[in-house]
Amino acid sequence: MRKSVLLGAAALVAVGSAAYLACSGQSRQVVVDKDVRDSVGAANRDVPLDRVDHSTWDRLLQKYVDRDGMVDYAAWKASEADRAALKQYLATLSAADPAAETSKTGKLAFWINAYNALTIHGILKEYPTSSIRNHTAKVVGYNIWDDLLLPVGNREYSLNQIEHEILRKLGEPRIHFAIVCASVGCPHLLNEAYTPARLEEQLAANTRDFFSRERNFRADVANRRVRVSAILDWFGEDFGSTPQKGLAGLSLYMPSEATRKLIAGEDFSVSFLEYDWSLNEQ
Repeated sequence: MRKSVLLGAAALVAVGSAAYLACSGQSRQVVVDKDVRDSVGAANRDVPLDRVDHSTWDRLLQKYVDRDGMVDYAAWKASEADRAALKQYLATLSAADPAAETSKTGKLAFWINAYNALTIHGILKEYPTSSIRNHTAKVVGYNIWDDLLLPVGNREYSLNQIEHEILRKLGEPRIHFAIVCASVGCPHLLNEAYTPARLEEQLAANTRDFFSRERNFRADVANRRVRVSAILDWFGEDFGSTPQKGLAGLSLYMPSEATRKLIAGEDFSVSFLEYDWSLNEQ
């Protein structure tokens, strides 16, 4: 999750770098292994997004993610079987048919899980590391948000494309409290898979959790001041025309009645908290 700023000079350098990589036969892009994709059984191939089996992802989350959303990357990295299981799950996602008729909840659950699973896969490739920002080169070199790709149907999707081109366009702003960029400042990673049947319950629970944590939200009711995560600055347009209106639309999820009344009134100041990019590691 981030805002991209591309300067003209940087763009020129990036073009030159890309040309060099192409000429030298090198590529900074990383795609889920083709041999794993080809191993997906017929029952899981070309299914609509709301019929994809997320049970493997659910098992892995329960095993390696605690109730605060912190991940035991060290243990996961040490388990060859569970790293392979994650790859197999990504292959199952890859084999689905995004063009098949499906429900909105099915699309949301599929792509939220895809974003989170691809992020974990990318971090495990780099682990040990202290932050996802160590792997987000802006000009030259590998950028996990742009160069780690998941094929689905006939297209390969980066994390940025999943977030900005798919999830944000589905008109559900609470996705910003469900997709997790492997950082402490993110929403907590739910230790279960999102499913179409439980999506509303899960999004509501994670949104309440997000606003219950001081690192994300602080309200000074007496002085009518609110400090909130930079997520609501970066993606403010997804929530409302002003920060106040955006928060008012989320008042249902606020941690106290006094805070809910303050937020609903919209007559308060808003500032944004510093984002913590350190790894969400147990």
